[in-house]
Amino acid sequence: MPDEGRKSGQVEAKNAAPGAAATARGRGSEVKIHSALAQPGSRLARYQDLVIGQRSLKSLIRFELITLLVSRTPGALGIFLRSKLYPLILGHVGRGVIFGANVTLRHPHKIRIGDGCVIDDNCLLDAKGAHNSGIVMAEQVFLGRNSILSCKDGDIVLERNVNLGFNCDVFSANRVIIGADTVIAAYVYILSGGAYQLDRTDIPIAQQYDLSASLPTTIGPGSWLGAAVTILEGVTVGRGAVIGAGSVVNHDVADFGIAVGTPAKTVRIRSTSPGKTAAG
Repeated sequence: MPDEGRKSGQVEAKNAAPGAAATARGRGSEVKIHSALAQPGSRLARYQDLVIGQRSLKSLIRFELITLLVSRTPGALGIFLRSKLYPLILGHVGRGVIFGANVTLRHPHKIRIGDGCVIDDNCLLDAKGAHNSGIVMAEQVFLGRNSILSCKDGDIVLERNVNLGFNCDVFSANRVIIGADTVIAAYVYILSGGAYQLDRTDIPIAQQYDLSASLPTTIGPGSWLGAAVTILEGVTVGRGAVIGAGSVVNHDVADFGIAVGTPAKTVRIRSTSPGKTAAG
C-alpha cells in the first residue's frame, strides 16, 4: 500500500473526535457485549460477531485458515509467514512488521499497524465493538510479550515509538491515546471505561454498570510509566510526565510532573534545563 494510503488510514482513526456518539457507545459497551452473547442464533453467528466482527463466509474461512496454519508456527519461518498472511485479515499492516507466535486477533479488520512495529509472543489485539474504529498502532511501536490491547466498543491509539513492556493491559470502552515516544514498563494497566455503581445491594454489582462514567484517557508524548502503574479512566497524564512504580493515578498529572503513590501525587515538576534528568 502506498505511503499516502497508510498515513490517511492512521490519521482517520487517530484524529476522529470522540464526541457525544462515541461517549454514548462507550458507556453502554459492557451491556452490549453481554447482550450479544445472549442473543438467539447459531453458535457460528455469535462466534463471527464476537471474534471476527463480520458475517461474511469469506472472512470466516480466511481468518480460520490463516490463524490455524501460522499463528503458532515458531522461529523465523513463523515470523515470515505471518508477515505475508496477516495483512490479508488485518485492516492495514505497514512494512517490516514482526508478529510473534500465538498472537490473538479479534475484529482484525479494525486493527491498523504502522511500519516497523513489533508484536511479541502471546499478545492479544482485540478491536471488538459495533461502532468503534478499533486499534491503531503508528510506526515503530513495540508491544511486549503477553500484553493486551482490548476494546469494548472503544478505541486505542498508540502513537509513534510507543514501547509497552511485557504483561501490560490497555482497556478501552471509550478512547485511550498513548502519545509518541512513551515508555511503559511491565504490568501497567491503563483503562477507559469499566466503572460500576455500588449504591444498590438488591442486585449484583455486575448489573450496575455506570452508564455515565466512561471517559477518554490520555498519556502525553514522551512520558514514562514505571512498573505496575494503574491509570484510571478519564485521567490525562501530561507530556514528559513520570509515574513512579506501583502508583495508582486517579487525577490528571501536569506536563513534566513526577507523580508517585496510591493515589498518586505530584512531588515535583521536572527541570527543563539542559543536562537535567528526572532523577537529577
